[in-house]
Amino acid sequence: MGSEILINVRPNQTRVAYVQNGELADLKVERQKAPTNVGSVFKGKVMRVLPGMQAAFVDIGLDRAAFLYVGDIRGDIDSEKLLAEEDAHSNEEEDYEGVLDRPSSDLDEPAQLIQDLIKEGQMILVQVAKDPLGTKGARITTHISLPGRLLVYMPTLVHLGISRRILDEQERERLRSCVESLNPKGGVIVRTAGEGADVATVKQDLEYLNRIWKEVQRNYDKRKTPGLIYSELDVELRALRDLLNEEVENVIVDDQKVYKKLVNFVSQFMPKYKNKIKRYRDPQPLFDLYDLDLEISRSLGRTVWLKSGGYIVVDEAEALVVIDVNTGRFVGKKDLEDTLLKTNLEAAKEIAHQLRIRNCGGIIIIDFIDMEKELHREKVLSALKEELSKDRARTEVTAMSELGLVEMTRKRIRPSLVSILCESCPYCDGKGYIKQKMTVASELFREIEREAIRYNKDPRFIVTCHGDLADWIYAEETSALEGLEKKLGCSVSFKVEPTYHIEQFAIEVE
Repeated sequence: MGSEILINVRPNQTRVAYVQNGELADLKVERQKAPTNVGSVFKGKVMRVLPGMQAAFVDIGLDRAAFLYVGDIRGDIDSEKLLAEEDAHSNEEEDYEGVLDRPSSDLDEPAQLIQDLIKEGQMILVQVAKDPLGTKGARITTHISLPGRLLVYMPTLVHLGISRRILDEQERERLRSCVESLNPKGGVIVRTAGEGADVATVKQDLEYLNRIWKEVQRNYDKRKTPGLIYSELDVELRALRDLLNEEVENVIVDDQKVYKKLVNFVSQFMPKYKNKIKRYRDPQPLFDLYDLDLEISRSLGRTVWLKSGGYIVVDEAEALVVIDVNTGRFVGKKDLEDTLLKTNLEAAKEIAHQLRIRNCGGIIIIDFIDMEKELHREKVLSALKEELSKDRARTEVTAMSELGLVEMTRKRIRPSLVSILCESCPYCDGKGYIKQKMTVASELFREIEREAIRYNKDPRFIVTCHGDLADWIYAEETSALEGLEKKLGCSVSFKVEPTYHIEQFAIEVE
């Protein structure tokens, strides 16, 4: 069974699923009211330059100021210039998102100081490299990257790179010669889809990207205030541009308008795949073909069960993801070490899968079940790396520690699935827990003691609180309440307020 791209379109959101052998391999969700800005180009105004952080805040017309690190600034940045020449780094970049996210290490000493490169009030051309995450604004760069079907064009760089996924050395050299013969006015990276392309096709893609760059320049000159000057493609078109290849058997879409848009796009840029675009007309929801909604719900949960009976627990913070592996109901057949190995191997596969579906990024700590044999540790680590090699996002994995911990990083460009589809619990405020009634009652009694000091004799306190707290105090803490009243020479009565949080209370004196 081959691969398919399923595009589910609704008025409020579009979901794109990449399915391999009947299983969800990748998922993109984009809300109409909160589309991604990654890849879009803005005219920005430098608001604050922070020499101590070697960074700047830039107004690009969004709700929050964007963040610009010194390593993301061209050395010749100028409000009058839109072209530059400089050396790029590795030629191993392939994924467009990877090209965008290529700042210098925060630990490296910058070649130039940010205060020597830009000034407050200066207008600059920038591109969003990362959407706002949590409390942070968008991450931006002055190195513009424009993706096509076969190429990524970087007009501010002088650089030629070939996708690291194109392994044949002869093909790499052929593509290099092909691009050099076109004498591009900027940097070019040949994407994986460019493998086997002839000169004419590559030239057509390059000319298209050149036209986009000229449009960006014109829009930059016309616009007088900070704001958007070039928008990236919609999520469904990005999916076809980045994922559609010979391995994909069908692209199935359940919306007529989007179907026509896809057909026009593919006819212009990938005509040989035109017959793969299918209109879905069945009354059964499209994602039900492979039970994808069930898989998505599974990926929103904290606990993910493995087929063997083991499970993993995923805890996601703003810049850190912690994954714990447990044997659960799996008791094995031979011995303990064999049971642990099988659980960890199954977990390694599921963890890589969950990272892709959830789009987790940043630092990831995996706590595998501790194994005594070094050979078993190596097997688990190799299995994890093999599964991660299928991931389009760049990953880096360290060796497994003596405690069974694996530290890794995964490039994060867009918000995770949880942050897109979920919000913090309004009751616990995202903590995942609330205080016990005993704890709240103890806090209440201590607060009454503090209040009693302010009055000379016989104060009458009225406590407004949640009904469950009042009932618990009368049922479990009657003696403690009576002892408090006797000690302080006061009286305490309760007033129930249903709208109060279980941890909330107010004390008044009658």
